[in-house]
Amino acid sequence: MLTAFLVFFPLAAALLLHFAKGSAARILALGASLIELVAAALAAFTFVRTGSIAGVDLNWIPSAGITFHLGIDGLSLCLVLLTTFLVPIILLTAFRHEEYENPGAFYALVLFMQTGLLGVFTALDAFVFYFFWEVALIPIYFLAGAWSRSDRRIQITFKFFLYTIIGSLFMLAGFVYLYLQTGPAAGSLAAHSSDIQAFYNLKLSASEQSWLFWLIFAAFAVKMPIFPFHTWQPDTYTESPTPATMLLSGIMLKMGIYGCLRWLLPVVPLGVSQWQQLVMVLAIIGIIYGAVIAIRQRDMKRLIAYSSLSHVGLMIAGVFSLQAIGLQGAVVQMLAHGVNVVGMFLVADAIERRTGSRSLPDLGGLTRRTPLLSVCFLVMLLSTVALPLTGGFVGEFLLLAGVYQFNMWAGALAGLTIIFSAVYLLRMYQRAMLGPDSAFSDTITDLSGAELAMFAPLIVLVFWLGLFPGTFLHLSEPAISSILTLVGR
Repeated sequence: MLTAFLVFFPLAAALLLHFAKGSAARILALGASLIELVAAALAAFTFVRTGSIAGVDLNWIPSAGITFHLGIDGLSLCLVLLTTFLVPIILLTAFRHEEYENPGAFYALVLFMQTGLLGVFTALDAFVFYFFWEVALIPIYFLAGAWSRSDRRIQITFKFFLYTIIGSLFMLAGFVYLYLQTGPAAGSLAAHSSDIQAFYNLKLSASEQSWLFWLIFAAFAVKMPIFPFHTWQPDTYTESPTPATMLLSGIMLKMGIYGCLRWLLPVVPLGVSQWQQLVMVLAIIGIIYGAVIAIRQRDMKRLIAYSSLSHVGLMIAGVFSLQAIGLQGAVVQMLAHGVNVVGMFLVADAIERRTGSRSLPDLGGLTRRTPLLSVCFLVMLLSTVALPLTGGFVGEFLLLAGVYQFNMWAGALAGLTIIFSAVYLLRMYQRAMLGPDSAFSDTITDLSGAELAMFAPLIVLVFWLGLFPGTFLHLSEPAISSILTLVGR
């Protein structure tokens, strides 16, 4: 029941929000997200104590062998915890924007998207996974489009929607082919099964796996995104409302990396082996390309968007290294990146609301009157740069170790992300917070108590991941070992 509650409680709360107005909508949305966080913490304690969490396995379409199968293992649990941890902070960010029209609908869409995200991270049936994959797209399309103040919002959101839906259709075609290759499940009268274990048990030829790899990988490549499927990302991140950008960067892109770990690597291991080097090359190009473009940016949100592209490239490289340390690094870095990027966008939002600008040339000398904002900004920045004792360091160290084990030169090139990120992020801090005084230096106000309360849990998790990474490594290790066993079969 706990798994079902985690997935469907946000949906129930989203439906109730349609009957709530004004401050009641805020209280209901935040309360629902906090209840969801408590449920996720209970799931974590249950998993640590017993080693498992009861899932859901219902006959959805019995005649077709499709079951509504949800389950949580250590890998899923890490992403469930990340999602439920970030959503309350994202909602609180939305509370700061009183100019949003119809806020009840906005909060309802955030909770609706939470259901889609948690469904993706817990689905153990191919078509259920695809269903939630598409469910997560619907609310973010409206969040990014309807509440954006950009004159280009229709063009930008349509491009994002088009990229995502085309990639998803390729994945669906691959799942349908795999489904038709399966036999009946035990005790089922259906001729085929879409259960994940039935896909794992398939014995496909190398040529089949070769083209199936690209059908399935297409959806994940767009969602992460990986170079050159990234062109929707910078505009969407920059022009979307900050809460929508946080959902996209902090949680939604993890769907692609999770999909590679849960579905791509174990289902088509021969295809992964065949295309491993090409994906590694694309990932490293993305690392360098994203970092170089970030150095040239003047808009804070756009700079953070390209920074995210660069760091995601390193996560992809770690996954496709097919080394245990690389895959473990990807799990830790998904958590660290989610915290870091939400914190960085929170900083950019705080500065924009106070100054009306995100342009670095317009800013400068802000730190004199904003010591709290300066410290929070610096902590999130240093974790993103991978300073030791922060979560960013642990994740990137494990990822680079995995890539280095795959190929020494690939590891050296991937390591450039640390150097480049220090350049563009420290330059951003210097231009915004230090440097010559700007028109806002004497008028800007520091963080309020409510804003500081939003940064506090992010900072705590930055150091928790950096000082006690074993908390999450122990959770995901059995699942990663099972994945690598399937890849090496």
